[in-house]
Amino acid sequence: MTDPRPYHVLSYGTLLGTQFFQSFVGGVVAFRALPRPQFSSLQAAIFPIYFSMQSALPVVVALTASRGGQALGISGLAAPENRYTTLLPMATVAVTGLINQIVLRPLTMKIMRERKHQETRDGKKSYDPAPHSKEMVALNKRFGRVHGISSLVNLISLVATVCYGVVLSKKLE
Repeated sequence: MTDPRPYHVLSYGTLLGTQFFQSFVGGVVAFRALPRPQFSSLQAAIFPIYFSMQSALPVVVALTASRGGQALGISGLAAPENRYTTLLPMATVAVTGLINQIVLRPLTMKIMRERKHQETRDGKKSYDPAPHSKEMVALNKRFGRVHGISSLVNLISLVATVCYGVVLSKKLE
């Protein structure tokens, strides 16, 4: 129970699996299968959990990194041989999860609320065919920009996770 390696592999697998599923399966299928309001409600419920996992699991991965069954610890993670192979990718994943959770998600939710109010004023949904009021056009543009940044941050996180997977796979015997 004290050997960190099983926890390391399980936490890494959970992180990668969660990121891959949310990014390429669950979100895509939900967008195609659900009406827009239900899709938005589902994503609003999933994203806090997803971003929390994306922030916490890399910390677990880093803290369970080991050599010969002995956890590296903070000083071992900061050592030159682990700094770029373990610490940097896992710190990148944790920070990107926090950026999405603390900055981009609240900003996205704010824009979505503003669009809801504008829909009431316009009598037209934000996703209805054009033309739209200039206010709705501006809100849709802001939403698209923030959503795009969030997607890019998520992609950076996934790439960092995969890069660490390459490092981890080279340790397998």
